[in-house]
Amino acid sequence: MVQITVFIVIGAIIISMAAAMYTYTQNQTNFITANAGEPIIVGPVEYTISFDGTSKGTKEIVPENTFVKIKITAKNISKENTILSGGQFFLIDDKQKKHLPADGGFSADGLLEPNKPVTVTTQFDVPYDDLKKYNVLIHPAKQQTSVDIALICIINC
Repeated sequence: MVQITVFIVIGAIIISMAAAMYTYTQNQTNFITANAGEPIIVGPVEYTISFDGTSKGTKEIVPENTFVKIKITAKNISKENTILSGGQFFLIDDKQKKHLPADGGFSADGLLEPNKPVTVTTQFDVPYDDLKKYNVLIHPAKQQTSVDIALICIINC
């Protein structure tokens, strides 16, 4: 009787460990790296990110530091509409600090239709130094339920 109980307990422990390991591997973040200009797929969207220069702003919009502009071309490669928003993009400076877009050309509804590429330019207000390395981090939208995260080197790769 005791032997059967010990066998059942050990079996339950092994099964629960296997289930936990399977769940862990299915939800493990997949980091993808690329350089500016290279297409990269995050979830159902293919992105091409390129450095589009710097700016001191306009009379209406003046940055605290310098605007670093990037051009984003996004193409939905799935069969359903998906989301594209500025909150998916972060500029990572040389100190590994994340910066959200300060101003961007994202549409109000943020829908990205299948096989219709969209190009937007967005900018980040950062203390810019042309000798330092800058990366763009792309997170999938919550709707996309993807574990992919992309890191694209845009300056001084």
